[in-house]
Amino acid sequence: MKKNIFTLFLIIICTHLNAQNNKTIYDAYISGNMIQWEKEMLSIEFKKDKTNKEKLDLLNFQFGYIAWCIDQKKTKEAEKLIDKSEKIINELEKRSYNLSMLFAYKAAIIGFKIGISPYKAPFIGSKSLAFGKQSINADPNNAFAYAQLGNIAFYTPQMFGGSKSEAMLHYLKALNLMEKQNNNLNNWNYLHLLATIINTYVELEQYQKAKYYCEKTLAVEPKFIWVKKILYPQVLKQI
Repeated sequence: MKKNIFTLFLIIICTHLNAQNNKTIYDAYISGNMIQWEKEMLSIEFKKDKTNKEKLDLLNFQFGYIAWCIDQKKTKEAEKLIDKSEKIINELEKRSYNLSMLFAYKAAIIGFKIGISPYKAPFIGSKSLAFGKQSINADPNNAFAYAQLGNIAFYTPQMFGGSKSEAMLHYLKALNLMEKQNNNLNNWNYLHLLATIINTYVELEQYQKAKYYCEKTLAVEPKFIWVKKILYPQVLKQI
């Protein structure tokens, strides 16, 4: 398993933190099995008469796969999935279904487009922040909206207002909300958020805190390869 596959998840992943607890997707995530991920994603995509909730969950799974495609330089495949995702967002928006999450996904789509074409960042980057704020205004308890604000603060250059310390505040807010919502069983989004926090503490050179969250994560899921074989050993070397 390649480290940069998971790094990309941290950078531009646009996950719905309250997505359906899909065991197949969860197992694919902790093991890095993207073939299994794609099969499950397509099975949901081809299902007829999907509910609004199922369509929103499909967005979650599509976005995870898009991130992997971009990392693997499968740009055309990523762009096709982005188009599919935007169609779902537009359809659900017409129905006024979970607007907070739709705003958050709009913010995240911009992250994907910048990931594919970095030169677009000065032209569309500010829209991501605007959609993130709209998401929180629509639902102050939207964990993903705070995680998205965290990503924006983390990856925006400091000279343009970015701050990893500010990003951590958003990530911890997202974690607190998610744990209060008690929706973490077989939820890969929860593990991803924990890994994001670990990565951020490493960047801040706060290795004891990173170690704490590594152990917290592995207590939840001992088979999580990214943390078990990559992040945790790196943290222990720093300590």
